Amino acid sequence: MGTLGRVIYTVGFWIRETGQAVDRLGSRLQGNYYFQEQLSRHRTLMNIFDKAPAVDKDAFVAPSASVIGDVHIGRGSSIWYGSVLRGDVNSISVGSGTNIQDNSLVHVAKSNLSGKVLPTIIGNNVTVGHSAVIHGCTVEDDAFVGMGAILLDGVVVEKNAMVAAGALVRQNTRIPSGEVWAGNPAKFLRKLTDEEIAFISQSAINYTNLAQVHAAENSKSCDEIEFEKVLRKKFARSDEDYDSMLGVVREIPPELILPDNVLPGKAEKALKK
Repeated sequence: MGTLGRVIYTVGFWIRETGQAVDRLGSRLQGNYYFQEQLSRHRTLMNIFDKAPAVDKDAFVAPSASVIGDVHIGRGSSIWYGSVLRGDVNSISVGSGTNIQDNSLVHVAKSNLSGKVLPTIIGNNVTVGHSAVIHGCTVEDDAFVGMGAILLDGVVVEKNAMVAAGALVRQNTRIPSGEVWAGNPAKFLRKLTDEEIAFISQSAINYTNLAQVHAAENSKSCDEIEFEKVLRKKFARSDEDYDSMLGVVREIPPELILPDNVLPGKAEKALKK
């Protein structure tokens, strides 16, 4: 944004501020019709009393997520959009390289009927699918919790175990290593294959890499975003077939022309023409 752009932006800002001030003045002059609207400011990281989140500098917490109270998030982990981690009456620990996907809920219990203290402990390289609910549980390293699964108080998911999507795991259930549990209530379904165990590890790696992309995008300033919009518009290219229908011929810079052996279909297409 150039000097002129900054001036225009600043003038626009002050006009809006003036308009809001005039609106507030008018509301006060209306007497009984006056009201003041309270805006709720979303806080991604929030203390609760003396309990404050501890988030590693290399972890990604999406802007619309909520991490509240006594919550520890390790290196390379990611908390995705709309997720809530509420460590108010107990603690939540998330290890390294773990992903808690969009709209998931992680909470704790002060105690249960048996008198056990129930924090939530999620290990390293764990994948928690979208909209899962984890309450006062332990999920060990390299475990997988499917989308929409619900884990109730005292559940333990052992290393390399999988909870299927939509499963409801009852209180104090232990899911052994290498097994898949599914259903409502969740029961043993079958053993995991070697390929599935490898997939669990790869899933965590994939999300760690994807989180870095989202973190970089979320850290961009307004100026950077506007500049990239201009670049995308300037260098946009439509599909060749679509262009030919419109009778548009676009010159492709030599450095962008790929050899035929990279795109085998390209040579065949040229022959047909």
